[in-house]
Amino acid sequence: MRIVLDTNVLFEGLTKQGGSCSLVVDAWQGGLLTVCVSTTLVYEYADVFSRKLSENRWHTVKPILERLLERHVEFVNIYYSWRPVSPDPGDDHVINCAMNANASVVTLNLRDFQVAKRNLGLRVMSPFELVNLLVD
Repeated sequence: MRIVLDTNVLFEGLTKQGGSCSLVVDAWQGGLLTVCVSTTLVYEYADVFSRKLSENRWHTVKPILERLLERHVEFVNIYYSWRPVSPDPGDDHVINCAMNANASVVTLNLRDFQVAKRNLGLRVMSPFELVNLLVD
C-alpha cells in the first residue's frame, strides 16, 4: 500500500507509544507500507520535530527519523501541483505528493483534506483506518 504520512501522524507515531500512529510507523518499519515523500515534506518533518521537541528529545528522535527516510521511503518528484486545495495551505504539499505518487494520505486531520478527496478523488484515511486495513 502506497501512502503519504501527514506530519501529525509521523510526529505522534515517533513520540507516543501504543496508539494507531505508532502502529503505522511500526508497519512502515516492517516493510508493510510504501511511504512516499517529497523533498518539501521531508523538510517539513525535520522542521516540525526540531521545533516541537526539546533539544534532548530531538537528538534522540532525529536518528530514527533519518534512518526511516534513508531506507524506507520512495521519493516523489512533483510534476504537477493542484494548489490551492486545502483550507490549510500547509497541507497542499501533502496533497501534491500523494497525487503525484498515486498514494493515499494518512492524517489525523481528515477535515482539511475533504476538498481534495471530493474534487480530486484523493484517498484519505486516519491512522486507525489504515491499521484496520492492515489487520484485515
